[in-house]
Amino acid sequence: MAKYQKKDLLVMPDTNEKVEKFINYLMKDGKKNLARDIFNQTMEEIKNNGHNDPRSVWMKAIENASPKQMVKSKRIGGAVYQIPLDVPDNKQFFYSSKWILDAARSKKGKAMYESLAEEILVAYSNQGAAVQKKEESHRMADANEAYAYLAKYI
Repeated sequence: MAKYQKKDLLVMPDTNEKVEKFINYLMKDGKKNLARDIFNQTMEEIKNNGHNDPRSVWMKAIENASPKQMVKSKRIGGAVYQIPLDVPDNKQFFYSSKWILDAARSKKGKAMYESLAEEILVAYSNQGAAVQKKEESHRMADANEAYAYLAKYI
């Protein structure tokens, strides 16, 4: 007989992995309830701006800000090369979330949920700071395409 019994975990309705991961990225100093409240208020703000399904708007914004290629520095023979690499799916989500949150945090004078909703709506329309970072990442990868053969050393 097992010494410990498995406890049934409370599963919150309409919750998925990406939402929880985004809430973890949003969280500061271990205050998860505050991060959840900010996320829920952000979804309400998006809904108040005329979008019926705020989760799909959020997912489209994440997709629009996700980098497909990035460069990684590698020192080979005394020279440092910027080697373009494809970004895995989990890293794409990480970078897009990070860029959206950084852009929202940089805006002063508004509540976090308002600036986050604003940044999500801007990324949804394929504009804004997060999408610019993605495009800059793609430009760097395209400019250094000549060093793609060095990817085997990473």
